[in-house]
Amino acid sequence: MDPAVLRERIQATLTPDANIRRQAELDLRHAEENPGMLDALANILEMEQDNGVRQATVVYVKNKVSHAWSPLDDYPQNKRLTDQAKASFRQRLIPLLASQPPNIRSQLVATLQTILHSDFPEKWPGIFGITVQLLQAQGVGEVFAGLQCILGICRVYRFKTGGERGDFEKIVTMTFPTLLAMGNRLVNETSIEAGEMLRAIMKAAKHAIYYEIPQHLRDQQNIIAWCTLFIHVIAKEPPQSAMVEDLDERETNHWWKAKKWAYANLNRLFVRYGNPSTLQKNNGDEYQEFSKMFLESFAPEILKAYLQEIEKWVRKTTWLSKAALTHIITYMDECVKPKLMWGHLKPHVESLISHFIFPVLCMSEEDLELFESDPSEYLHRKLNFYEQVSAPDVAAMNFLVSLTKHRKKQTFIALNFVNTVVNKYEAAAEADKDPREKEGALRMIGTLASVILGKKSPIAGQAEEFFVRYVFPEFRSPHGYLRARACDTLEKFEQLEFKDENNLLFAYRNILESMADEDLPVRVEAALALQPLIRHDVIRTSMQQSIPQIMQQLLKLANEVDVDALANVMEDFVEVFATELTPFAVALTEQLRDTYLRIIREVVERGTENDDDNFGYLDDKSVTALGVLQTIGTLILTLESTPEVLLHLETILMPLIQTTLDNKIYDLYTEVFEIIDSCTFASKSISLTMWQAFELLHKTFKAGAELYLEDMLPALENYIQFGSAHMVQNPAYTQAIVDMIRDIFEDKKVGGVDRICGCKLAEGLMLSLRGNIDEYIPEFINIAMSHLLNNQEVKVKSYRVHLVEMVINAIYYNPQLALQGLEVSNNTNKFFSLWFANIDSMSRVHDKKLSICAIISLLNIPAQAVPQSVQQGWPKLLHGLTKLYATLPQALKNREEAKKEEEAFQLAEDDDYEDEEAEWGEEADWANEVDEAEDIKDENAAYLDFLNEEAAKIGALGEDEDDDDELEEESLLETPLDVIEPYALLRDGLMKLRQEQPQFYEGLMKELDGSEQQILQAAVAQADVIAAQAAANPPAAVA
Repeated sequence: MDPAVLRERIQATLTPDANIRRQAELDLRHAEENPGMLDALANILEMEQDNGVRQATVVYVKNKVSHAWSPLDDYPQNKRLTDQAKASFRQRLIPLLASQPPNIRSQLVATLQTILHSDFPEKWPGIFGITVQLLQAQGVGEVFAGLQCILGICRVYRFKTGGERGDFEKIVTMTFPTLLAMGNRLVNETSIEAGEMLRAIMKAAKHAIYYEIPQHLRDQQNIIAWCTLFIHVIAKEPPQSAMVEDLDERETNHWWKAKKWAYANLNRLFVRYGNPSTLQKNNGDEYQEFSKMFLESFAPEILKAYLQEIEKWVRKTTWLSKAALTHIITYMDECVKPKLMWGHLKPHVESLISHFIFPVLCMSEEDLELFESDPSEYLHRKLNFYEQVSAPDVAAMNFLVSLTKHRKKQTFIALNFVNTVVNKYEAAAEADKDPREKEGALRMIGTLASVILGKKSPIAGQAEEFFVRYVFPEFRSPHGYLRARACDTLEKFEQLEFKDENNLLFAYRNILESMADEDLPVRVEAALALQPLIRHDVIRTSMQQSIPQIMQQLLKLANEVDVDALANVMEDFVEVFATELTPFAVALTEQLRDTYLRIIREVVERGTENDDDNFGYLDDKSVTALGVLQTIGTLILTLESTPEVLLHLETILMPLIQTTLDNKIYDLYTEVFEIIDSCTFASKSISLTMWQAFELLHKTFKAGAELYLEDMLPALENYIQFGSAHMVQNPAYTQAIVDMIRDIFEDKKVGGVDRICGCKLAEGLMLSLRGNIDEYIPEFINIAMSHLLNNQEVKVKSYRVHLVEMVINAIYYNPQLALQGLEVSNNTNKFFSLWFANIDSMSRVHDKKLSICAIISLLNIPAQAVPQSVQQGWPKLLHGLTKLYATLPQALKNREEAKKEEEAFQLAEDDDYEDEEAEWGEEADWANEVDEAEDIKDENAAYLDFLNEEAAKIGALGEDEDDDDELEEESLLETPLDVIEPYALLRDGLMKLRQEQPQFYEGLMKELDGSEQQILQAAVAQADVIAAQAAANPPAAVA
């Protein structure tokens, strides 16, 4: 490819003329097909002087490598680069990286990381030798390139353990002494280039220790040398080049990024490896000695360094980035539990709370500006979990909770400080009040709500008085953020039991008024505070009259701001106030649909702008949309007794279903399928509208959503069960289901779980369309038998049972037709052997009834119709029958217990909070200094150990034939077999056999021993008992 022509086309993309630019972009798209394009781009970078052309060229390089170096199978349009093109570009990349200016090399760094991730070490083993040479070079460009190479190499190994780490120990041993020496020189420099190189060293260290510590760094001398460097980095006075005026820009400055990773490395070393109480069982022995050394020798030094940084920040002699603040507070949080570290931290707690933690919790200037100028963004930052994870104020809240939960006596220090702030605010003249301090104090008290209201708490009784005196007045505050905080504080104290009902009603009235506040954050916080008030009977009664208006306000809010928590509030209201909302169900559904479609339009538009192939990613808008879908689903279930309303809702919801599926918004598929399931199940019939939805389901499945069959299954089963008459009249629908079954068994990407869904669909067709799908029975038998006879595939017991039952269903559907199908493929004997070998695994009532129905159907076919191949073993059918009836009573009992457990689980969900309350223990416990000096067991480590043990069990289990995946009783399973009474079926079946084929009957009975005959006689007698009970207690007449 001619680099000059390519350069001219790249330059044309920078012209202001849209037509020329469009044609140039089109030409470049065609040029991507040329295998020499990457080399031509490298030629341009080597020679180019025009910064604009060079910048555009390096972007093309990065994108080309990103899309074509190791393209995913999901994107076949991205053609893979040839091995020759890759080898050529690898040789040229490092010299380019060493010679380019900062704005170009940042793009080349990303390119290098992509290639290393794909090729190192197998396809690019020589890069390590090049890296060592570069790190020892004299030129700054070469050293910078070497640092980026070692950073990329460490990044490749960051999540690898044990044998997966290969030569990484050797890599660290050979390069980290050089990096350490270089870091100690760079930390004393002030240029932005030095900051960038130091940042690379800090990040390389981060990747090296992320999952395991290399042996080189476990040496006490080496790790202390590195930790000393980290402390020097965080303690370094920021050079002038790091203190740019724009704070967001300052956060991303190389020097502050270097500090960020230095903090992160110290924290990682302590939290993962240096604290004995957090060591997990799987690495406890390996790091025990290291942990003890680190805890005793260096962890206190880290805390000392952090406290010095805090002191400078408090005195306003230094600025700290958000990342630095978060890491400092997180480290202090970890120091609460170990006895040794608590001894170092404890003397500073009171000062830290008042001078450090509290200011971090208070509204910043940035918060105030956002509250006023961009309230939606303010809410997004404060209520979005992913935004909160690394925020200093959230770290401060976590620290307070950890401190007061594990060191109870410290609760009083925090509460005394809060009282000091609120009393000062109350006593001050209006002009002297500091509303930000009051807001911070209320945030602190809200953070401690679970501790204050914990079991046996000695201070829970004072909470109501605090609310009346200090929180309630702020509902009328002239400051919007204080009104919002008053609402939030009420929500945080959701388990507060008001002794004076008037106080509860006062809070409720103010929350309702706040929902109409002029400030959006106040309205949202009020809506969230309304949700927990539902649990109070007096509030529920008061709400009943105004629930439509409240829902209108919630919907209006949902259209003003995308906060997924609002959807949770609406879902709760729909569930609790189903009766009151029924008259408004249609209007409410229309509004929910419109809200959803608005959000989806924005998601789709943003996806189009990003030139994404699909929009299946969860962001704040997608999560909000998901919540709206869940609210709609809850609403549908509450309308089960009003079929005419449901019919109307189906029409309203079709645009929602179609928009989601047409735009392939995969993250919302599950909820959309649940809505289709709810509509079809609640009405127990399939409307013409829902048949349109079925066509969309089939189209979606065929368009690549086969892995969502498990989510589609409940809805598809409803179509089969409740729409069978329509399917008989319209065979195309039956054909569509069969088509899906074929695909799921032919698709190599799907596993046993999805194929079980295929078995269930086939079963549904055979049970619900009896006598109408004869042409598909041989195919179902062949599908099941071909997979059953593949021993490598059917090691999972539940999958094997479902395949066997696919053939049993065919026998029950038409025994003679099924036997013919088995005979044609010489599989009759093989199948019967499989059936009775797996009969003990058929543990559910459904499984047993199905086998009973099939066996009785077989027994009643004419003797001459029994295939010769199985005539000798035919009496074994009765042996199987006796085994099924012997175990049926226990299965029925298990099903009843499953139903009770399901009901108990639903009740228990409402009381979950009781188990989550903080336990204060006896009064002597929180006042006892000796207890405060003890190590605190780390619950997170215990939980991770539990997860590791469970993962080990699963790993050991694998797909072994003797796995324990028994079919569990499904309390909600509904099939046409439910109406069959198995004992009457046996009685009538045996009677028919005796009357029509007496000799055959006698011959079969002689094969049974005495105990087996008793089982069948008892089962027949049970049929008479059930019939007598039914006669004595006839069902009530339907009005």
